[in-house]
Amino acid sequence: MELKDVVIIGGGSAGMAAAISCFDNGVKDILILEKNSYLGGILNQCIHNGFGLSEFKEELTGPEFLNRFVDQIEERNIEYRLNSYVKEVNKDKIISIYSPTLGYYKIKAKAIIFTLGCYERNAGAISLPGDRPSGIITAGSAQEYLNIYNYLVGKNVFILGSGDIGLIMARRMTLEGANVIGVAEIMPYSNGLNRNIVQCLNDFNIPLYLSTTVTKTIGKSRLEAIEISKVDENLKVIEGTSKIIKCDTLLLSIGLIPNSNLEKDMGIELNFTNGAKVNEFLETNIEGVFTSGNVLHVHDLVDFVVEESRIAGLGAANYIKKIKYNNDLKIDVKVSKDIGYVVPNIINVNPKIDVDLKFRVKRPSKDKKIVIKLNGNEIKKITKNAIIPSEMEKIKINKELLNVPGILEISLEDK
Repeated sequence: MELKDVVIIGGGSAGMAAAISCFDNGVKDILILEKNSYLGGILNQCIHNGFGLSEFKEELTGPEFLNRFVDQIEERNIEYRLNSYVKEVNKDKIISIYSPTLGYYKIKAKAIIFTLGCYERNAGAISLPGDRPSGIITAGSAQEYLNIYNYLVGKNVFILGSGDIGLIMARRMTLEGANVIGVAEIMPYSNGLNRNIVQCLNDFNIPLYLSTTVTKTIGKSRLEAIEISKVDENLKVIEGTSKIIKCDTLLLSIGLIPNSNLEKDMGIELNFTNGAKVNEFLETNIEGVFTSGNVLHVHDLVDFVVEESRIAGLGAANYIKKIKYNNDLKIDVKVSKDIGYVVPNIINVNPKIDVDLKFRVKRPSKDKKIVIKLNGNEIKKITKNAIIPSEMEKIKINKELLNVPGILEISLEDK
């Protein structure tokens, strides 16, 4: 059986950043496994700009961004294997892989970093009512068809959900000549970044219907129309508000789910968002197994994915070099009812690094304070004029403040 110090499962931005970090922190025996025939993951089809503003201090397209990391992988001679599908990972860190060139084989790893990204919710995930004709497709799949294969999936398009991919595709489809009729969002606020609302909808006069959802799809072999309806504060359809919109394509931008099935099957403890529970080095409950990027929690920007994945790479390198960072004294991280989730979930007392707390609120709020307390004692407070679910909050806590075990709680309070 082949042996490796560190195996990284997933060759997107998270996987490459983790590999580079691991290498630069002294571990050279690294292997990246990627199921596709290229590195970079989803970035290959993200031909719009807006990437790299934090990482490179310039605005790049997705392919430009990823190629800078591919160059760094090549410069360090980090091994990667493409077209490598990971079938299973067990608790002993034995990875079962299928490859069309190498066949079925296994690798024993000392440490593993999961960087598998996420997948889109589809029509089945929300039990979309109505017929099942062609023309109902996720926004990410439509992006792949258009940007990779130069195929326009429809001419008269409606979009359900105001996630960033859906908003970006509203603009992209318009520029390619499609008629984007509108975007419906079941919540009373958009789930996309404000800049994408402006640049992708407002600039093209594409209407956004808030508190609205699709209540029926109509069509035989091809989608012919949809029914949309208003919803109340409990997200229940309001009778008498439905109307029919003719269209041949419905793009679904209804959320992303961490692709954590391998982790779950391995016995890694997950939270309700389907991401793993981790410590400050992004290590899971299985020693020597780390995770980062969108498989851990969905990020707004790839720059944040890279930044986070460097920590996972450092954690794996420390583990291989037997540099101790775990101890028996822990801080449990909790959030108030206004906050959806937080990463990390556990922090070692006297951590070796400053800790970035990353979280999202459940609903938009104005004039709030983010208050962080350790065992009831306030250690940090940040005032926010506005805070929204579509933008991940990131707050750095100085490691010197995390010096006793107990409960660290993040809450929202009025100014």
